[in-house]
Amino acid sequence: MATRIEGEIATNTDPTGPWSLVVPLKPLARAKSRLTPTTGADLRPRLALAFARDTVAAALSCPAVLDVVVVTDDPEAGKALTAIGARVVPDEPDRGLNAALAHGERTVRAGRPRAAVAALNADLPALRPAELSRVLDYSAEFPRAFVTDAAGIGTTFLSAAPGVELRPAFGGPSRARHLDSGAVEIGLTGIDSVRQDVDTGDDLRAALALGVGAHTAGHWAAAASRPAVTPGRTRGDRPSTAPSPDL
Repeated sequence: MATRIEGEIATNTDPTGPWSLVVPLKPLARAKSRLTPTTGADLRPRLALAFARDTVAAALSCPAVLDVVVVTDDPEAGKALTAIGARVVPDEPDRGLNAALAHGERTVRAGRPRAAVAALNADLPALRPAELSRVLDYSAEFPRAFVTDAAGIGTTFLSAAPGVELRPAFGGPSRARHLDSGAVEIGLTGIDSVRQDVDTGDDLRAALALGVGAHTAGHWAAAASRPAVTPGRTRGDRPSTAPSPDL
């Protein structure tokens, strides 16, 4: 199964990999509003799409992932993510994040009833395929499992084994809700790239320090021609530009 990552074709080594990932994405005009003080209003939607492109590209290059379904009504995002190998479906429920995820789950299982399904945030620009593989391997041992975000409050990943409903409860303090629902919290170390979502300037700083994908790095570097910058590293040791500490 051929996919694209960072502008190049990448081929999954295991095309029979069992996992289908569902990635929800708001219309870009409304996405990542809390980043505006750091990025400005013009860059914010472009970065939101860059985050999603890097997230989806990394997921598609993970051998355990068969396909990625993106749920979005944004035509620009849909076109860009289709181009790198995602299947894009409209947010027909239009009732918020969890309804979109449930819709994506139904879409996957309409074609593959016994699919293992996982929800993945669209704002994981530092995502590394090897770390996602570890999370998926661990998740396969449980009916439902989840990864808490770097802040220890929210959720970036939620899995459901074949025959098990996803039952997403994302948004705000979702760690507590997923625990209460019986999902197992994944306590692996060394999966920082799966935890590091980006909602604020501090989150963006942390993601850049981890090393982001080419789309995020390129947009940030192009916009960050400002006096004070802190050099970071992107995946593959390519230079990146991180936000100034006083942003």
